[in-house]
Amino acid sequence: MSTVPPIVVPILATPFGVVPVRDGEALNPELGALFAARMRADDARGPRDPLYYRSGDDLLEWPDPAVQRLATGIYDGIYTAVQAVNDFTEEQLRSLQLQARGWFTVIGPDGGVPAINYPLTAWCAIYCVAAPPPSELRLDSGLLRLHESRLGTMFADATNATMRLPFRPGHYGWRPVPGQMAVFPAYLTHEIALLRSEQSMVLVTVRARFVGPGQQGMPRW
Repeated sequence: MSTVPPIVVPILATPFGVVPVRDGEALNPELGALFAARMRADDARGPRDPLYYRSGDDLLEWPDPAVQRLATGIYDGIYTAVQAVNDFTEEQLRSLQLQARGWFTVIGPDGGVPAINYPLTAWCAIYCVAAPPPSELRLDSGLLRLHESRLGTMFADATNATMRLPFRPGHYGWRPVPGQMAVFPAYLTHEIALLRSEQSMVLVTVRARFVGPGQQGMPRW
């Protein structure tokens, strides 16, 4: 019997990063007040879904200092996550032009965000402004759930249904934490599971892509 150990490595791996956003926790109360004021202004224009509110995707262009500071922190976090899975030097990475669109979402009790992914987008970042404590009744309450799609035709038996990470099949969940941001490839279908809480959750979502020096890039979203 051979004594040479087998070589088993992950292939087709999917990066998922969690990045603390600089000054995020200090900014969150002001951001929450700004977002609540925008919601009230929109409420004056007509009825809306009480379980789910999504702003326009021009959030990153708001002139408010708190929003601009958040945008800078989000951009830095995206650069950090991208650099972690690439061989770029800091100078090379910063030479790439970041294009981004963002919006805020308020999820009310028993609300959620339906499954979605984003075309014409390289990276998705989801930053948490506010979140209730974990539910004692539903462990998946308010989770960011990323859907497994690679293994849809795989035959499941006792040997491959119990593999350890990063090989384990199945969806992946991350619990939003105020001040932290998840960064992952935008092709991944994801959702925010139903929020079983009396409190709301407030998230900022950013679609991002990069343009290299001399490249024309894509038209504006």
